[in-house]
Amino acid sequence: MDLPLDFTAAAPQATPDGAGQPYLLTRPAGQTVPLIFASPHSGRAYPAHFIAAARLDPLALRRSEDGFVDELFAAAPAHGAPLLAATFPRVFCDVNREPWELDPGMFDEPLPAWVNTASPRVGAGLGTIARVVATGEAVYRRKLTFAEAEDRIRRFWQPYHAALAALIAETRDEFGACLLIDCHSMPTHPAQANNPPDIVLGDAHGTACAPRATRLVEQALMDMGYRVRRNDPYAGGYVTRHYGRPRDGVHALQIEVARPLYMDEARIERLPDMEALRRDLTRLIGTLSATEWSFLRW
Repeated sequence: MDLPLDFTAAAPQATPDGAGQPYLLTRPAGQTVPLIFASPHSGRAYPAHFIAAARLDPLALRRSEDGFVDELFAAAPAHGAPLLAATFPRVFCDVNREPWELDPGMFDEPLPAWVNTASPRVGAGLGTIARVVATGEAVYRRKLTFAEAEDRIRRFWQPYHAALAALIAETRDEFGACLLIDCHSMPTHPAQANNPPDIVLGDAHGTACAPRATRLVEQALMDMGYRVRRNDPYAGGYVTRHYGRPRDGVHALQIEVARPLYMDEARIERLPDMEALRRDLTRLIGTLSATEWSFLRW
């Protein structure tokens, strides 16, 4: 497995192919709140064999990252909540997809009949193994084998979700309910150039999270001066929709933070404004940790 590496420069270096963890789990000294924070797309450990197979340069590959989001929410453990972060990049294996959403055009052999080849994400080139990066450019210089996809899903996707599912079960057992905050960043969207939101909250249009919880997060962010929108254009991906089951006491809320608030999108570098945003998100975490969440229980 490939070792995680914290890249501070614009272009990543290849990580060695060896033993390592597909995620980092930072637990508080003792979990005191029914909250979990997760960052599935901020991983920046790029396997050497993956970079060698790509037709894009390393910087272009990084444009699909939710850059530095794990750092923005790093205060969660200090406020009594665990933080789970993938170490591998989204363009290598996307854990915010079903495990087997694969594009048959990417492979040199027919895929098993049980693979989901017809989802809208696959059609857009953004399945579990992405065909394109966020800018629409093709990732690979060759066809993949199904064995390569299967290896990534079993060694990266499945361990991440096993860890997340275990955290959710532990939290619900301890507190009677769980609120998962799935943390992301969003690129500049040309269609919203005249009135871009700073933050988009996705609760699958009210089906994945108690409206009261969504409103509480929304109000806290608005009180800090952020322009907040719900479910437009991001209503929540696989994680939100799969784990968000309010009737079972499990709530999931996706947070998308606008990248121009804190990073240079072209160079994948932190901006000086990142520290102010991080402080505000730490305030949000503090507000949530001080909230009485009994209303989440089923």
